[in-house]
Amino acid sequence: MDWITHEEDVWFEFRGNSPHQLVPGRFYKGTVDGYADFGVFVDLASNVTGLLHRSELDRRLESLEWEPGDEVFVQVKNVRDNGNIDLGWSIRQSDSEFRGARIHDPDGDADGQPVEQEAESDGPTAVKTRPKTGKTAKPAGASTSSETVETEPEPEQEAEPEPEPEQDAASESESDAGDEDRAPTAGDVVDDIAANGESEQDVEAEPAEPESEPESESEPEQDDTDAEQEAETEVDADADEAERVTLGSIDDRVGDVIRVEGEIASVRQTGGPTVFELRDETAIADCAAFVEAGVRAYPEVEVGDYVRIDGEVERRRGELQIETEELTILDGDEADTVAQRLADALSDEARPDAVAPLAAHEPVAAVGKSLLDAAEAIRRAVLESRPIVVRHTATADGYVAGAAVERAVLPLIRDEHPRDDAEYHYFTRRPLEEAVYGMDAATNDVTRMLEDRDRHDEKLPLVLLLGAGSTAESLDGLGLLGVYGSERVVVDAAPADDEVAEEVDVLVNPAREGADARDLSVGALASTLSVAVNEDIRDDVSHLPAVSYWENCPQQYLDLAESHGFDADRVRELREAVALEAYYQSYQDKRELIADLLFDADEGLAGHVSEQFRIKLEDEIETAQANLERRDVGAISVAVLDSDAYSHRFDFPPTGLLVDELHRRTREGDAFVTVALGMDELYLRSTGDLDLRAVVESAAEKAPAAGLAAAGIREGRIEFLTGARDEALEAVLDAAAEQF
Repeated sequence: MDWITHEEDVWFEFRGNSPHQLVPGRFYKGTVDGYADFGVFVDLASNVTGLLHRSELDRRLESLEWEPGDEVFVQVKNVRDNGNIDLGWSIRQSDSEFRGARIHDPDGDADGQPVEQEAESDGPTAVKTRPKTGKTAKPAGASTSSETVETEPEPEQEAEPEPEPEQDAASESESDAGDEDRAPTAGDVVDDIAANGESEQDVEAEPAEPESEPESESEPEQDDTDAEQEAETEVDADADEAERVTLGSIDDRVGDVIRVEGEIASVRQTGGPTVFELRDETAIADCAAFVEAGVRAYPEVEVGDYVRIDGEVERRRGELQIETEELTILDGDEADTVAQRLADALSDEARPDAVAPLAAHEPVAAVGKSLLDAAEAIRRAVLESRPIVVRHTATADGYVAGAAVERAVLPLIRDEHPRDDAEYHYFTRRPLEEAVYGMDAATNDVTRMLEDRDRHDEKLPLVLLLGAGSTAESLDGLGLLGVYGSERVVVDAAPADDEVAEEVDVLVNPAREGADARDLSVGALASTLSVAVNEDIRDDVSHLPAVSYWENCPQQYLDLAESHGFDADRVRELREAVALEAYYQSYQDKRELIADLLFDADEGLAGHVSEQFRIKLEDEIETAQANLERRDVGAISVAVLDSDAYSHRFDFPPTGLLVDELHRRTREGDAFVTVALGMDELYLRSTGDLDLRAVVESAAEKAPAAGLAAAGIREGRIEFLTGARDEALEAVLDAAAEQF
């Protein structure tokens, strides 16, 4: 039996009663029994149940649309000694995707027999032929992939007239030649014609002309040959002239064979077919091409190629997919035409018409054009199927900024891509410990993006830095991204350095437009950007600017939040809750938790987390205030906390947040400085506007052996050598006093 050597191409109906009767490697039809946190239980028989572990899925467990009782296909990977069955994912989830169906009946005579399928004879039957590797003649009346043959029951009382021997032999010879040249592709429907009692020759032929008409005995045969050639030429011409449809219009084309053109956005190899993600000027769709299980179809096709695909539209687990019958790489004028069509559509769709700020605020209005540039870059990345990597500080302000952009982009990704888990592939938020985009963070991003490019054919990402990367200390990291051609967009409320403006692709920075942005937070600026990216989320993010401020929040943002149901206490709870969660697992985005806190959860969650924030912060503040060293240095008053001795360095709150709160509670007058002094670094806060680089430069002259360096301009963090701790502190305080 030939099917035994192709068991991975067929599915089995299991009629045994023991797990040990299953054959590893085979695909079986089963029934969903239920879900667990770690996977799905599938019944293969009444008392034989296996586990499809979540690690075997090609998507998130939560994105599966299976319901208990649904029939599904799974592969038996292993049967353990205790009877536990390990199941594997099957990309094929319909009968037509397999090459047959067999019975697995270990104790019966039906083992290996075909599974009987109910015949469907109502209406016309679409007959799809496989692509041929060479030119072959077709029997008269044979169907092609573009034809529909009406299947009608034959009258029992009339016998089919027998063909002339020569004609019959010729037809059989031509049919056999066609079969030998056929090559299988994804989505082929292999009809068991013999089981239905029909053949291609059962199609009724047109009656021949009367014998008296021909002028000579040889002419009729020549006429028949010409007719066949003309029919074949006409079919081929019809195929070449097939009308192109757009991907955005295929929702109502399920079951139709269509032609589409576009750019290959990604390629992924599954355990079954190769899936090409195709993008045209209207949408994106998955196109599956099958050679054999796990083998790359069309290996010459790469991401970025412009192609033409002919195939049938099908729905797989609720998602539209095109079963590829033919794929052609376009070049020359044809490729240029498709590229220009996509470019024009991108330009029209990517750039917003205008930026409508959430509230009137002069520094936000000053960066209207650059906000449009940033919004266009983000929207274009979505439309081009480029991943977006967002970097922001692990603070309440940073998380608010990142969450605002995330809220805007995810719906666009869901609309653009058919895969349920696309938002996890095309959008990543990676918090930073500080506002410097250094070589550590850049190396991490470059390593991941190159791995995704080489292993998954993903495009290089757009890297969006919110409240980070705008100072000269980030040039090395930004430069590493630039070497690989990754697009870089920086959005920051604090003044940006000139060198950064020259390095990045888009810079949104009010100070560079001459605006005074001392009362602008990154969260407020990014919230306006998010609305420019996706106007539909305006109401969702209207409270976020107020959440991003610890103090001195502009009144218009407080009023805006209250008009959307967020009073001052609610805003405070959200800020504190996000600040606490930002500290723990600081390198993780905590996407769902942050979304629950800021957008979707009831007040109980934020209230619970903010209470923990206040308890932990008050304990540290109480200890710190009791151990402050106060002194006067020149014209300034100073409060110094030995944070290494009088705070928990590895618990909440982080030193930056602690010194912020300590400065708010202890400052006196207009010339006051608070310092948190660690083993090899200090955090500096001041009531005046200090130029931190100038402070470090002056202090380094006073204590040249201390190794003083401005490690974080935004955080007010200065590094020094542990052995010169006292000298470094005195030099910094003296330099700070000189600026008052």
